[in-house]
Amino acid sequence: MKLSEADAALFYELMWALQFYVKQQLKLLPEIKTFQQYIDASVEDKVQVREALYAHPNLIDEFLQANPPGFSEDKLAIIAQWKQFIAGDFYIERILKKYTIFIGQDDRVYGVVGLQEELEDIFYMAQLPLLVKAVLLPFKDRIIYDGLFQGYNIYFGSGISGNLKEIYLTAKQRGEIIETLAESPTRSVTSPPGKPLKDWTPELAELLATASKLKGGGGQPAINSPVFSLIKASIELGQAAVSQSEDNQQIWKLLSKVEQSVRKVERCLYRQ
Repeated sequence: MKLSEADAALFYELMWALQFYVKQQLKLLPEIKTFQQYIDASVEDKVQVREALYAHPNLIDEFLQANPPGFSEDKLAIIAQWKQFIAGDFYIERILKKYTIFIGQDDRVYGVVGLQEELEDIFYMAQLPLLVKAVLLPFKDRIIYDGLFQGYNIYFGSGISGNLKEIYLTAKQRGEIIETLAESPTRSVTSPPGKPLKDWTPELAELLATASKLKGGGGQPAINSPVFSLIKASIELGQAAVSQSEDNQQIWKLLSKVEQSVRKVERCLYRQ
């Protein structure tokens, strides 16, 4: 996912104007005199001004008050939100159709969209996870980055990769993926509002009724009895999971029963 061409152009229009103001106030890059010269400046020059901006966030308020370009109130409102920027190191864990998953400090998970390019065109999925230094910004109820990344040449093994995956899956399951940096951030939800969830209770009840007829012994292979117990325990766990009850204690109890059944199956296999 990336911004539309119009929104990407708007972002750069606002960011370059703000950075040019910072350059002037801090007397950086004296050889650059005009706004157009700054737009055409090298990335290295812009990085110098960019770092100064985040080191002096008070200049955002000064820019908003002075408004040298004569921006509209809507444009100024976008820039005002940038005071909520988040700078630091982020793990890029995966790239989804909706956004790219960034994991920051305190295991916070962000959904970030690209600017002019899809992030999958910048980072290869096979390289993930990656650690980058970046700045996240709010933009029209979405999260973007400010156009620059600093990568670290670090390879992550299965241990760290697995931990990052678990952080993402936990945030996804809890609806805690941060999708905007507004003061009351919206977070992802596990199902679209208004879309009814399917009730699996009848199917599971029918399965349990059928599974209850499964009996081991009587000259059958020894593996049958523990496997049949595992089937019944698994269905009971499924019933508790779809019951929409908040009694997690019961789910844990039934999960323990499933694990015990699995161990019985394993012991039976080892005896063979």
